[in-house]
Amino acid sequence: MNDPIDPVSTSPSTAAAPRRGSSAWLWLLLALLVAAGGGWFGWREWQQREVREREQAADGAQRLEALEQRVDTLRTNQDAQNRRIVQADSTNRVLRDELHGIGQRAALIEDSVSKLADPNRHGAQAMRLDETELLLTLGQQRLQIAGDLEGARRAYILAGGVLDGIDDPAYLSLRQTLLQETAALKELGIEPRMQAMAKLDALAQGLSLPEDTAKTVAAEPSPWWRRAFGTLIETQPVNRTVASHPADRAAALAGLQLEISLARAAAERRDAAGYKVALKRAEHWVQRLSPPSPAQDQQLARLRELAAMPLSLTVPTLGTTLQQLRQLRTAAH
Repeated sequence: MNDPIDPVSTSPSTAAAPRRGSSAWLWLLLALLVAAGGGWFGWREWQQREVREREQAADGAQRLEALEQRVDTLRTNQDAQNRRIVQADSTNRVLRDELHGIGQRAALIEDSVSKLADPNRHGAQAMRLDETELLLTLGQQRLQIAGDLEGARRAYILAGGVLDGIDDPAYLSLRQTLLQETAALKELGIEPRMQAMAKLDALAQGLSLPEDTAKTVAAEPSPWWRRAFGTLIETQPVNRTVASHPADRAAALAGLQLEISLARAAAERRDAAGYKVALKRAEHWVQRLSPPSPAQDQQLARLRELAAMPLSLTVPTLGTTLQQLRQLRTAAH
């Protein structure tokens, strides 16, 4: 027997309802899958983009570091180039100065050669005139600075020999002036300084020794009162001008010799003031050694004569030939 069919369960509307519910879930699941796939792909793409950005940042940092290193290298090279430029500038300046000096020397040489090649100025004559001027200058300086009279004479004689080789009549008066000046130097005799030193040496050698002086004083006859009372009473001058004791006489003689040595040293260095002061002090020691007598007056006069001697030469015509030679050469130019 057939069961009765339920009209609700068998109706088309009730059968389609479950199918619609399952389809909705299916579409929802598909939407979720699609959303999940899209999210996963988006996440992967974001990760890849992050990786690329980090790589780009690292690459940019490397490039920036390389660029900074290159800039530092360029700065170092620039500093080296600047130093080389400064060195080259200094070298060029030195070379420029040397070249300028070479140009000046070349101009001087050219001027000298042109003067020697001038027909109005003979080369041999110019050289002889130069040598004559040099000898005259040396002679004048030797006499004025060193007081070398003999050296000045030799220089003037040599200058006369060189000047004799010039046959130009324009220098005839110059030769005559040179002869006169040479004759004036020959008439000077011994140099005053050497003459004063020689006389001082002779004076020092002529001084009596203390022992000889004591013997001379002892040998002189004594008055009767000194012979009678000499062992009881010792007499001395009141003013103590003359040294009678042997020790005092020895000290006075040593002082006299010292003053003569000081005078000789002052004469050697041409110290006229010190020379006269030393001889003035020597007069005091002479008066100390002996009482007033003709011998003492003679020694004092000798010392005063030595003090009055000049220590330097005085030649009024010295340098006349040299001045005339320079004037003639200036007029010839």
